[in-house]
Amino acid sequence: MKNLLIVSAISALLFLGCGASKDYVSQQISQSESKTNAQINSLRDKTNANAEQLSKLQSLSKELAAKTDMAINKAKGFENYQIIWKGEINFDFDSYLINANAEQILNEAGKKMEEHPGSIIEIAGYTDRTGSAKYNLMLGEERANAAKRFLADQYGISLYRMFVISYGKQKPIALPDEKHASSKNRRVILTIWGELK
Repeated sequence: MKNLLIVSAISALLFLGCGASKDYVSQQISQSESKTNAQINSLRDKTNANAEQLSKLQSLSKELAAKTDMAINKAKGFENYQIIWKGEINFDFDSYLINANAEQILNEAGKKMEEHPGSIIEIAGYTDRTGSAKYNLMLGEERANAAKRFLADQYGISLYRMFVISYGKQKPIALPDEKHASSKNRRVILTIWGELK
């Protein structure tokens, strides 16, 4: 009888222990699943936010390009304007400082605008592929504005004659597998429009 009581007690303890182990394992699995689901949801939210931001930036860039084209092609008095000069300046990585080579090109642009007092200039900034779309749009604009400041300071070109736009890393002229592709894409394109006489 005594042995039977001992066996029953051991069986009861084992049974309770197994039940406690099952509850513990179930609790650990539940906590792990909750943590994993939270991480997945967080990543999904970030991905959706990034995609939405990129879409807005692309839409803004297209809208700005359309406005620039309209300002040049459809503004009253500019219907007969044609490209009379075009130039390109390049920049160092992550920089919008005007170097000596860029100054030479900008001097050509300034002289051409002095020769054609009614001319206007489109200044389009570009970047390489490094960095986010938002950052590159801002850097492209800084590059274009640096060229605009140079022309205003050195040649007294009125601000209303200069139109600035940034394309950021869109519209690269060199593909990533080309030699010196990044340095070729870090640029500002200068386009002077005027009436040919």
